[in-house]
Order: sequence, then C-alpha cells, then structure tokens
Amino acid sequence: MTTVTEQKQNPWIRRLPLIIIGLVTILGAIYLRDYFTFDALRDNREALLSFRDNNFILTVAVFTLAYVVIVAFSLPGATIATLTGGFLFATFPGTLFNVTAATIGATAIFLAARWGFSEKLGARLEGSEGVVKKIKDGIDEYQWSMLFLIRLVPAIPFFLANLIPSFLEVPLRRFVISTFFGIMPGTIVYTSVGAGLGEVFERGETPNLGIIFEPAIFLPILGCCALATLPILIKALRGKKGI
Repeated sequence: MTTVTEQKQNPWIRRLPLIIIGLVTILGAIYLRDYFTFDALRDNREALLSFRDNNFILTVAVFTLAYVVIVAFSLPGATIATLTGGFLFATFPGTLFNVTAATIGATAIFLAARWGFSEKLGARLEGSEGVVKKIKDGIDEYQWSMLFLIRLVPAIPFFLANLIPSFLEVPLRRFVISTFFGIMPGTIVYTSVGAGLGEVFERGETPNLGIIFEPAIFLPILGCCALATLPILIKALRGKKGI
C-alpha cells in the first residue's frame, strides 16, 4: 500500500527528469556555448573527417548520440550539429541521421514533460471552461495539422514545440511521426549547407544560415504550411456555407 509520504514524494519523483533536463540546460548554456560553434567545427574539420574515414560506423553512432543529447537537454549547438551531419555524411544520409537523432531527442523531452506534468495539466485544461477549453478542443480536433504547423514554422522554438504537444496530451505516435516529417524540410536545407562546408572553409567564409528564408526555399515551406492548414480551412468554409 502506498504511504502518505510516498504520495507526497511522487510528484517530485515524476518531475525529476524535467528538473535534470532543466539543470543540464542551464549548465550547458553557461559552459558549452563556446564548444558548439562554427569556429570549433572549422578548426577540427580535418580530425573529424579522418576519424570518419577510419571509423564510419562508430562516427555515425557517436554523432547520433551527441545530437540526441543536444536536443534532449536543449544544449546550445543544434544548428551546428545539423551542419556537422551534412559535413560528415553529405546531404544524404546526413539528413536521415539528423532527423532521426532530433526526433529521438525531442521524444525524450516530450515523455519527460508528459510524465512530470501533462497528466494533471491536461486534466485541468479538459475540465476548464470558456476560451481555454475552446482552444484545447480546437487543437484536439486538428492535431495532425497543428503538430505539423509547429514543426514547419521557423518562428516556433524547437524546445516549445516539444513541450506543447505533451501538455495537450497528444499521442506519442502522432508526436513522433509529425516531428520526424515536420522537421525534415528545414533539416534538408541546413544539412545541404553543411555538405558544402568544405568549400566554405577553403574560402575562409561562414555559411549562410539565412538561406532558409530565401524565396526558392521559404516558399515551398510555406506551401507545406498551407497544406497542413487545409483541413482547418475546408471545415471552416463548410461551416460558413452550412454544408
């Protein structure tokens, strides 16, 4: 039988993973910000390429694990990690490695938040009234569309895009699928930039990370956003016409 003391401890035990993530995030921001930089990648490029050539499978494993840790603990350097994936493994299979690692790391945060908070928060939202309840019901009705939108829109921080679905009780399967495919367009862009870093290094330049906002790239991403919102728009139009 569970004692009163154990019942009091349970909430803190459940929140322990998120507390650990939060502490590591703070420490990482303080002590690791100078290590996950473009300059660090440039200065160590030859050693990285040599290690990859001699230990390809091990390089893939170490890189994937490092990327998962970076995302799971929201450490600085996710963009550099994506560039590194392209630099080491080309656009493909670099994109596959990047997307897989980012999805695993995102899922870790999602599960930690769900285990620690979302059950109680989800129940509160479900039992609420007025605007809050309407917002939650709207998101519940269009979960796939909303999940893809928060991944496709660059303005939404990746960390928040991992937490919001957990608080709204999104099923794990939907979260994983929407994360994997939702981050793919942007990941392909940055991985391809990483694949061309050899020439950038030779010219002594820095990569153009704003390339994702160029019309040739940004407009197709906006098209994907439009497709994601299509079910919402269709139902809204049908509602107005009384269909």
